[in-house]
Amino acid sequence: TCSLLRSPKGFPKLKNDTFLRAARGEETEHTPVWCMRQAGRYLPEFRETRATQDFFATCRSPKLCCELTLQPLRRFPLDAAIIFSDILVVPQALGMEVVMVPGKGPTFTEPLKEVEDLLKLRQKVDVTAELGYVFQAITLTRHSLEGRVPLIGFSGAPWTLMSYMIEGGGSSTMAKAKSWLYRHPEASHRLLRLLADVITDYLVGQVAAGAQALQLFESHAGHLGPELFQDFALPYIRDIARAVKSKLKEEALPLVPMIIFAKDAHYALHDLAQAGYEVVGLDWTIRPQEARAQTGKNVTLQGNLDPCALYAPKEKIGELVKKMLEGFGTQRYIANLGHGLYPDMNPEHVGAFVEAVHAHSRHINKH
Repeated sequence: TCSLLRSPKGFPKLKNDTFLRAARGEETEHTPVWCMRQAGRYLPEFRETRATQDFFATCRSPKLCCELTLQPLRRFPLDAAIIFSDILVVPQALGMEVVMVPGKGPTFTEPLKEVEDLLKLRQKVDVTAELGYVFQAITLTRHSLEGRVPLIGFSGAPWTLMSYMIEGGGSSTMAKAKSWLYRHPEASHRLLRLLADVITDYLVGQVAAGAQALQLFESHAGHLGPELFQDFALPYIRDIARAVKSKLKEEALPLVPMIIFAKDAHYALHDLAQAGYEVVGLDWTIRPQEARAQTGKNVTLQGNLDPCALYAPKEKIGELVKKMLEGFGTQRYIANLGHGLYPDMNPEHVGAFVEAVHAHSRHINKH
């Protein structure tokens, strides 16, 4: 189904809008559910499609991104699709080289070491020229979905991208990146500002291409404490929501719901709930009731089953889902995991999770 590149006009009519309704705080018959990394290595068909291709070459192929995005929907009655891509395409657009090293993960050939290295980055990025392949993948996938479910676009948030660009890859402490925040606060803000501007254009471009919701991943929030988060993460998270919405209005594009997912940032939940996003995503380290208390009544919550719960027997998964739904309530809520699916997970257990959310939330809503 991923063969024709069509224009972003005349998209098929949406048949299941449960996810969008929940995101906007409207009533739903069942709680919608999707999974972070639902297009991933836990699916044999994903490994097969990806086998011959370099990871970032796959990201640059609209046809392959479309195929990988659709694979989980052929297996599970998910309520949303999320475009297959990677957060590190943004540093690539700024002129940095990133390669996927087997067994190690994404690796920058020349990470930022000194403040002077900022001058090597593109200061003005034409997102259509640099990231047009993502926009094409979104348009193609939106047509190929045939209105089955909404399509989510996404980006990494500035601090998370900055940390990768300085660390050169994953890190357990983020000490190099955090040392910039303490030693070079002005240069850090310059870099974060540049990233926020590119991310804004990138997200607006995704909506123009057909994305029906947007998620911002602040995956490395947990490495910051309340002070650093307040100074170097939250202002940019807020700016992105504000700037994206004002540009969508200017360009007469749909005002799509936006989700902020700041992993391990419970200390900031109250602020995140007021940062301009319709949905706040949660990791598994917070109780549903506490999250509701801290975020108030005006945002939808998303999350937050421990991904490792999917290693449990299927009946146990059902019990955990029921408990989670009782904690959050079935309304103003989108079920998800507290982080992405892991590569060694059994697809049948993912199916059990999705079905349990639908069954239990329908039951709770009836009674």
